[in-house]
Amino acid sequence: MQQKQGARTHTHTHTHTQKRHIHSVGELLYYASLSSPDKEKIAEVSLPEMEEEITSPTNRRRRWWHLRQRWKMLGVFEINPEHEFFYLTSVIKEGMQAAIQSSMDSPIQETLTEEHFKAEETQTHTGFEMQTFAAPVFSKVRRSLDMSEAEYMSSICSVGCYLQFVSNSKSRADFFVTNDRRFFLKTQSEREVRFLLTNLHRYIEHLEKYPHSLLVRFLGVHRILVPGRLKKYFLVMQSVFYPDERIKSRYDIKGCEVGRWTDPETEGQHIIKILKDNNFKGQHIELGGEKSWFERQVEVDTAFLRSLNVLDYSLLLGHQPLHRDEQDRKHSLANLVIRTKKSLHFDEHESGVPLLKPPTDCNDGSTRPQPSSEEIPLQEIRHPVRSDSELRDFHEHHRRLLPDAKNAVHVIDGPQLRYFVGIIDIFTVYGCRKRLENLWKRLRYPGRAFSTVSPNKYCQRFCRWIQEHTE
Repeated sequence: MQQKQGARTHTHTHTHTQKRHIHSVGELLYYASLSSPDKEKIAEVSLPEMEEEITSPTNRRRRWWHLRQRWKMLGVFEINPEHEFFYLTSVIKEGMQAAIQSSMDSPIQETLTEEHFKAEETQTHTGFEMQTFAAPVFSKVRRSLDMSEAEYMSSICSVGCYLQFVSNSKSRADFFVTNDRRFFLKTQSEREVRFLLTNLHRYIEHLEKYPHSLLVRFLGVHRILVPGRLKKYFLVMQSVFYPDERIKSRYDIKGCEVGRWTDPETEGQHIIKILKDNNFKGQHIELGGEKSWFERQVEVDTAFLRSLNVLDYSLLLGHQPLHRDEQDRKHSLANLVIRTKKSLHFDEHESGVPLLKPPTDCNDGSTRPQPSSEEIPLQEIRHPVRSDSELRDFHEHHRRLLPDAKNAVHVIDGPQLRYFVGIIDIFTVYGCRKRLENLWKRLRYPGRAFSTVSPNKYCQRFCRWIQEHTE
């Protein structure tokens, strides 16, 4: 049993409410775009740098930066020392630092054994215990995303306070976000955690077979125990909506209609609105050449969830406009080379770049995953093809040409929009309770589509929705 302690960071808040002035044209335009309640909220912000008289370009830039940071914080709240979850997040951060350090000090496990999946490590700290489950397994998941342990620790254990994510979700779980918004920490019931750990081997096999799967990436499973006070299980997940500064709309899609409407955002509600299926009517996911890849990957991922007897999962969907330079850069030779290496996890010391040209005939009746229509023409890549086996591997594992973007496995670029997509909430099993709920809803909503149906029907309907709404 190992004892490691990390330092807690206390953030001091200022209570001044003196009104500030907008000093630049950029600030004025930005301020004018906000709703009245948001203007009042920003006007009351009191940070030392922003209270200074603007006497230099440096101070002006600093004030403008803080204004934008405050605007981006709408929908999340800093968990400072006065927040009800400050103690919980403080012990989580301290425990996570020791747990990640333990992973960094352990040998890298490229081949996982049954012992790795059953591994449990308990670390004792002052006033609490942190239990970590299957650490070598989740360390390998992080490496598959080209994420170092140091990088992971830097985000999870940063000096900045965690943020509380506030949305219109009906989930009873508590959601915390790292200060850089890269990772979600979500409390889960013991039953849900046990379900994940029981099926962890199958989950990992699926991700290894389909490295570009749309399933949310779980990066850690832990339990915090404060004797006599609390016991919390929580998961660490990669955020689907990262980076989120430019995301215009967010949707939670289940492929049904009953209860699938959210009132659009209104003034004065400082929460992040997650819209639903009925809000998406009349719209399409416009992916162009990535359409067939996306539809097929949804089929593959939902077939896996069906095999687990799971239902009620969702497709998280967000989008933002692609800037002109992003559209132009997407097809440049240098960008294509970078994306190819990212997509195939090349050894950085090898110089060969393969030809990513999928078969032209996709209507051969085959049930294997079909490749994306995006390709790198041979005449544009002046390096030899490494091997036919690599191309077969590329297609058999249903890879695509990932964008040169952060969080690439959850990002798909269409002709005009960048989409953030991921399948979440995969813990609802079709047991006795859900079967009874299905019977009741059939009586309550005859002829209508509701979420509680058999995994087979849920999977088929979910895929049909995707096909009908993707262009």
